[in-house]
Amino acid sequence: MLKDITLGQYFPGSTLAHRLDPRTKLMMVLIYIVALFCAKSFLSYGILALFLFVSVRISKVGFRALIRGMKPLVVILIFTAVLNMFYTPGHALVSFWIFTLTAEGILAAVFMVLRIALLIMGTFLMTYTTSPIALTDAIENLLGPLKRVRFPVHELAMLMSIALRFIPTLIEETDKIISAQKARGADFETGNLLRRAKALVPILVPLFLSAIRRADELATAMECRCYHGGEGRTKLHVLRYQKRDFLCILLTTLITAAVVIISRLGY
Repeated sequence: MLKDITLGQYFPGSTLAHRLDPRTKLMMVLIYIVALFCAKSFLSYGILALFLFVSVRISKVGFRALIRGMKPLVVILIFTAVLNMFYTPGHALVSFWIFTLTAEGILAAVFMVLRIALLIMGTFLMTYTTSPIALTDAIENLLGPLKRVRFPVHELAMLMSIALRFIPTLIEETDKIISAQKARGADFETGNLLRRAKALVPILVPLFLSAIRRADELATAMECRCYHGGEGRTKLHVLRYQKRDFLCILLTTLITAAVVIISRLGY
């Protein structure tokens, strides 16, 4: 299950999705999220799913990576669907104890699962095709105007970059600790809930110690390289918009506008 968590991973490539400016991809994801929350029909969700399908094909990342990344979230999707199915008011189909299944609830559950799944896949696609360093530069550039009010933009972008970078590392470290504990006879799969929670202690303690050690080593390395924040620093790769960036933003905006119009018309 841990190996299925792919958030923060970057798959190098030379496709159009990889060559886009990271600021463009960030804005496209934000516009896409707005479109998802405006969608209210199967037609609008179909348009957004088709847009994501084309984007995945262009990026050549593959649907297997996206589906594998969705596996750890299956429980959350099921829980969300159940809540919407049984607690959405409307025309009752089946009633049992405190649970009432309604037609509106089924529709709301389907739309909610589609919304969450498409949102997560779109976000994953951005991280798959954008390196953490490029993503940091994009966030810092887009939040640049906040520097005038002394907002620590560079520090915030650096924290996000480090967090994304260390997600795969911590997952790999956790997998190694679990394998080592199993080799020593530890059992994480049998027993009641309390016993399983106690069995996690031999995993969490070394994992926290390893994370603290890595953070200390990173801080020491940054100090040795005379890192003092973003003030006065120059960029090795200067971000510049190309025609393809404007066209992609325009296309995403038009799709969002179409979804809003379709939702308003009730289709």
